[in-house]
Amino acid sequence: MRTMPTNNRIYLSPPHMSGREQEYINDAFDSNWIAPLGPNVDAFEEEIAAYTGVRGAVALSSGTAAIHIALHLLNVGKGDRVFCSSLTFVASANPICYLGAEPIFIDSEPDTWNMSPIALERALKEAALAGRLPKAVIVVHLYGQSARMKEITALCEHYEIPVIEDAAESLGSTYGGLPSGSLGKFGIYSFNGNKIITTSGGGMLISNDEGALSKARFLATQARDPAPHYQHSIMGYNYRLSNLLAGVGRAQLQVLDERVEARRAIFETYQVALGNNKGIRFMPELANTRSNRWLTTLTVDEEKTGIKVSDLLKSLTADNIEARPVWKPLHMQPLFKDALFYPHSENLCVSEQLFQSGLCLPSGSSMSLSDQQRVINRIQEVLLMVVNPAGRTF
Repeated sequence: MRTMPTNNRIYLSPPHMSGREQEYINDAFDSNWIAPLGPNVDAFEEEIAAYTGVRGAVALSSGTAAIHIALHLLNVGKGDRVFCSSLTFVASANPICYLGAEPIFIDSEPDTWNMSPIALERALKEAALAGRLPKAVIVVHLYGQSARMKEITALCEHYEIPVIEDAAESLGSTYGGLPSGSLGKFGIYSFNGNKIITTSGGGMLISNDEGALSKARFLATQARDPAPHYQHSIMGYNYRLSNLLAGVGRAQLQVLDERVEARRAIFETYQVALGNNKGIRFMPELANTRSNRWLTTLTVDEEKTGIKVSDLLKSLTADNIEARPVWKPLHMQPLFKDALFYPHSENLCVSEQLFQSGLCLPSGSSMSLSDQQRVINRIQEVLLMVVNPAGRTF
């Protein structure tokens, strides 16, 4: 019979409340604003726009909904193509399919783990020669680290292709001093329960194009025409955020900078404790960027360490510690088995290497030092087992 762990569960990235959420929720109840819209929604949009330095924002039901609306605003439809980072969660690409368009996946590059400008340039050149340029490029800022936006935006501007920044994981990060998500035509954030701040479920679309944002609000409220009766001339979506959840988001946003500092401190502790081990390499931080370190991620070189990522996962799981592999690249997913994919170079597929060797460690901003030490100890034990195989327990 399998013995269940007796230690308390350490989660990968649990919600972390500020203590003020209930005030905003009570205000909503006291004023009877228990609707999909209301004062908290309006204020949350204004506060996110101010924080990110853009002209406006639209609060939505999820980050996925925000990508869907952004693509709709760019007139993406059946037969169109959209380029997308491959190393990401499936929600980055699903909205492309919602609209009947074709996703084409772009590999990562080593210094950010994000979209490779080298692969993107090759894909754009081929698309231009074929007369089939994409309607948009969705670039993901993975685990809080910004992609090489200078190179990526320069390429896209050359071909006059709008950029959607999937900043679901990188709210609070910066690139060249500018907030992640604010550098493209549209930026999107997620407030899912595991994100750096949460509304339990929700998202945000941001842009400097106020006309587009006005249309986004229209589309996200079932595209209801301005008439005394219910009239609809085009198809819309039920994508607006509730006033209750927006209140939670307002309280969370007030402590965002504190949450970033906490996660960066957790990353630093892991790196100091484990970074000197031969074959362990932490996700780099590109010069002139600042990652929110939403998740601490590392790679394990099996040849140098003598262990596999699966060994670490098994050992951590045995101690009731939640850890995860790095995202499985979308071009490897059965859902997208027929999709085109552009590797970083002819002989190097960075995203596949990261999937095989990458590991995400518990990184919640409320994580105690003792819990973090427990994770570190468990990893060190596994590394030492290579030297002393007789102690192997995983």
